[in-house]
Amino acid sequence: MSHIVTIQTKLRDAVAIAAACSRLQLDPPVHDTVPLYQGPATGLVVRLRDWRYPVVVDTTTGTTRYDNYEGAWGDPARLNELLQAYAVEKTRIEARRKGLTVREQSLSDGSIRLVVTEGV
Repeated sequence: MSHIVTIQTKLRDAVAIAAACSRLQLDPPVHDTVPLYQGPATGLVVRLRDWRYPVVVDTTTGTTRYDNYEGAWGDPARLNELLQAYAVEKTRIEARRKGLTVREQSLSDGSIRLVVTEGV
């Protein structure tokens, strides 16, 4: 049986965030307080490629703080890549935890299809 799933991504799992960073070949996230344009932010700090300021993730709420000045200080596509990579890695972690297998397929539009099945 096939199902279509829509996911609203909240970043709560530090392990999945680290895996997403690795997947995107970014530096590992670190817990820190960093200056953003509007003031300091504390949480898991992710430095996206070509962004002036980092993304700061509060894993207790799943929210992200960042300042890209409407794209002038960082391409929003980079943040979307992080969210997509997080969703894939979190799905893999949870599927493995339940003994399920995940097959991944990159699609021509940049999206990723995951097929989760029981067994091998």
